[in-house]
Amino acid sequence: MTMRIVIAGTDTGIGKTVFSAGLAGLLDGFYWKPVQSGLDSETDSEVVARLAGLPSGRVLPEVYRLRKPVSPHRSAEIDGVSIEANNLSVPAVPAPLVIEGAGGLMVPLNRRTRFIDIFAEWRLPVILCARTGLGTINHTLLSIEALRTRSIPLAGIAFIGDEMADTQRTIVEFGGVPQLGRLPHLDPLTVKTLRDAMIAGFAFASIAERV
Repeated sequence: MTMRIVIAGTDTGIGKTVFSAGLAGLLDGFYWKPVQSGLDSETDSEVVARLAGLPSGRVLPEVYRLRKPVSPHRSAEIDGVSIEANNLSVPAVPAPLVIEGAGGLMVPLNRRTRFIDIFAEWRLPVILCARTGLGTINHTLLSIEALRTRSIPLAGIAFIGDEMADTQRTIVEFGGVPQLGRLPHLDPLTVKTLRDAMIAGFAFASIAERV
């Protein structure tokens, strides 16, 4: 079966979209963001299309495009629509597929369903993106516990930000999870700088073995 990977985060705004772009580009795969909240600025799919260096058509359309940049369940209510879990079936594509969630694992899609509930149905391997700054130990360990409680396969942690060796070690040891690598903040952020940083920061043979 073609590789399918879920990219989840411990919180919103930590850099998982940039990581997703880098991973999809290196895998020469497809990218899919099933639910997008916020359309006034560049969407996550547009960011990936700009940074991944993929051919046209490799960024799949979202199932739900919601105008207001708030939690999907509330944004959908404001738009007068309901996000239905049955509409979020994983698409079949002929190459690796990188799927990006929205915000953290517990983000609601409607008044009954959270993103983690969808991940539990999919049973696809998850790469958990975690920032390296203050507060990340608590957020990341809670996220690891939530995934494991639901028997969702966890491939490992992708850290994003400056090197924080003790913080990263603490998460890996307490969480009992491998560190897949670290993506630093990039300036400038381009297709080339992202690709170079992904190659330097991650062992993709090891990632492929885990997913």
